[in-house]
Amino acid sequence: MDKTIEIAVIVAGIDEEYQNGVIDGIRHCAKMNNANISCFCAFGGILANSKFDVGEYNIYSLINYSKFDGVILMTNTISSPVDKENIISKVKATGLPVTILDCDEHPEFYNISIDNYTAMQAIVRHVIEKHNVKRINYVSGPMANPEAAERYKAFCDTIKEYSIPEEYDRVYFGDFRGTDGKNAVDTFMSSGLQRPQAIICANDAMALAAVEELGNFGYKIPDDIIVTGFDNTYNARHHLPALTTVSRPLDDAGFKACEILIGLIIGREYPKNTILHASPVFSESCGCVSASETDISEYRVSAYKLLTTCKRDVSLLNRMTTELADTQDANSTIHTVSKIINEIKFDMFCLCLCSNWDQVVSNGLNIDPSDNTAYQVHGYTQKMIAPLVLEKNINDPVALFDSADMYPAPVKKSGSISFFVPLHFGERCLGYYIFTNSKFPTKSLMCHALMLSISNSIENIRKLVHLKSMIKELDKLYVIDPLCNIYNRNGFIRNADPMFKHTKETKQKLLISFIDMDGLKIINDCYGHNEGDFALQRLAGVISDCCKGGRICARFGGDEFIIIGENACEEDIKALETVFEAQLENINSIIKKPYRITASIGTIVSEIADDVTLFNLITMADETMYAKKKRKRTSRYLRHTDPTEVHDHESSWDDQT
Repeated sequence: MDKTIEIAVIVAGIDEEYQNGVIDGIRHCAKMNNANISCFCAFGGILANSKFDVGEYNIYSLINYSKFDGVILMTNTISSPVDKENIISKVKATGLPVTILDCDEHPEFYNISIDNYTAMQAIVRHVIEKHNVKRINYVSGPMANPEAAERYKAFCDTIKEYSIPEEYDRVYFGDFRGTDGKNAVDTFMSSGLQRPQAIICANDAMALAAVEELGNFGYKIPDDIIVTGFDNTYNARHHLPALTTVSRPLDDAGFKACEILIGLIIGREYPKNTILHASPVFSESCGCVSASETDISEYRVSAYKLLTTCKRDVSLLNRMTTELADTQDANSTIHTVSKIINEIKFDMFCLCLCSNWDQVVSNGLNIDPSDNTAYQVHGYTQKMIAPLVLEKNINDPVALFDSADMYPAPVKKSGSISFFVPLHFGERCLGYYIFTNSKFPTKSLMCHALMLSISNSIENIRKLVHLKSMIKELDKLYVIDPLCNIYNRNGFIRNADPMFKHTKETKQKLLISFIDMDGLKIINDCYGHNEGDFALQRLAGVISDCCKGGRICARFGGDEFIIIGENACEEDIKALETVFEAQLENINSIIKKPYRITASIGTIVSEIADDVTLFNLITMADETMYAKKKRKRTSRYLRHTDPTEVHDHESSWDDQT
């Protein structure tokens, strides 16, 4: 085929040994056939946090199946039944060829599995026949998992063959997690039943945890209690005592799943079920001697490499966490991530963010970072941004790309494998990462922790953006009049004082207009306060339109407004007031109200002597306006002429300056 085959792999917990082994097999087969693998992976079900799981499993909603030729499912690794069923339904709807690992529940798919039943049966028979055990407890995986169900059925059927009663209190149902082994032992020890002679576990992780917890109770393995597992993991082989377990061909299973899928894509035919052989390994935890003991030299080399890798990755994580703690904005965060992530081997690394990741949803002061409607939870934004697209230590960011494309930049060579890892904070979707041709996601124990560190830092930056927005909103409320949407007296003081000082220093002239609305009380009394507010807003709009060339305006009091501007000349007085009157006429012709919006304006242009204050000039403009108002001879609009009024006005201004 000339076209590169594109395969999607859906899996969870890629840092576990089972997933590792299968993915290694898939990787080898894809490389041999120049097929590209896009592996969508979550770390759900490990932190007992439902919101965290929502954020993790959201990565599966990114998959655009139209971009792929086939799918490999490892849904047996996904602990959420809802998400698992959702994935199965979507994949079935695509009509694409699908191979699935260790699951025969979907006849449409091609299943690659081991004979779980026979393998578990061999372990149970060995314990009963070889070691003469009659009291057996069992630690099961979740019954929603087909492998767990098969292994449990094999256990029940086998003990029945030997007339050993099945006692409900001797069975513990877990989730294949190590903590389940510990919890199972605690439950068994408190059950009041006679101590078991053997504990059969459905996988190695639970078995090893059970061994450790039994040691805490003072029991020796296998002298007091036999313990067995299933999977023959690295830890099981190198534990003391080494675990009796089942060896399964994980690499072969992954290779076969990929090989069959590629064959189906190019038109070959295969049986629906491919069964691989799994062999029991009888070792020290049941009292047998392993037929193939691990060479101690090989183990020492392996252990040294593992410790060295862990130390390196822990150092990487610590430096990432420390340096990200000092970042205060998105750019510095991206720079830090770029610098440290470049120490990891990969062909390409992408950090992709939802276009609304830092969006501030504001309604006055109602900015609530916990409001679900204010951020992405399910799915991804139609457009994504990729501030980090690293190849060969060079960042080539992508401003915008379609989330339907998944990749911000194309993978440049066939036979590549890319890991898509979710970037989120709790249930809040921020984006995702992509590692292309890197072993770090599957081989490092620190991958998930490193990704969480970056996610937490980006969330902190998002919160800082919201905090700055809230501060800006508060400041706006402090200096902006909410009715007229121009400066209030506080805003005027803040902005006029620097203008006054600059004008004085440069020996320019300052323009000040004082404006008083005519007849606001009559509008309020006759037409209501809503109409009064409307009239004030229209007047404020006219005043704002007159503020060109750096002039500023403000609502100075109830119906009083002010304009101030620097670098003025005497001709500006007539020009400003002419424009003001014309704009008033224009607004009245537009709104066609039963009343007219009118106002009196007084303007001065003055140099600033050393003994003159800004208040002195405002008072002069106020007096000029008042004189004009008197000349209108509309006594019903005249403001009160109490001689103390100017004095009170002056005191108020002095207090604020």
